[in-house]
Amino acid sequence: MAADGNKRKRPNILVTGTPGTGKTTTSTALAEATCLRHINIGDLVREKNLHDGWDDDLQCHVINEDLVCDELEDAMEEGGNIVDYHGCDFFPERWFDRVVVLQTDNTVLYDRLSKRGYEGAKLSNNIECEIFQVLLEEAKESYPEDIVISLKSDNIEDITRNVSTITDWIRSWPQAT
Repeated sequence: MAADGNKRKRPNILVTGTPGTGKTTTSTALAEATCLRHINIGDLVREKNLHDGWDDDLQCHVINEDLVCDELEDAMEEGGNIVDYHGCDFFPERWFDRVVVLQTDNTVLYDRLSKRGYEGAKLSNNIECEIFQVLLEEAKESYPEDIVISLKSDNIEDITRNVSTITDWIRSWPQAT
């Protein structure tokens, strides 16, 4: 159950981690396995223009966190969502019943990001973020420690195991009947 005592019938899950750790792949597979709604924040920001422009250095939109939260509020209160985003500290704590931080070996991550065309500051910033476990620390500082889990995400076997682990948790969630 969410921290605010909300009696949602289905849980909300945040899947976070450095870009390239498998958030979207994991979230898509998890949504298929559980019939929860997958919300990719990057796609939502682009589709609904929930940003304040473009960052040329990092080659990405500067999201407007207030607009994103306003857009998601009703769906999050209803429950049954898998939110997929590389940040987590601006979402209200009450929204999530489980926070999953995906982590990837730095060599694997470097290869994945390079294949995506990441270079320069964008590549090095993301690799450093993973090395220093920035997203895991952010999650632990932003949410109750008992709802935050870290899962290895180096290959398809890891992703399959992670989807199974999270699906099992959803099935045993206190509100699931």
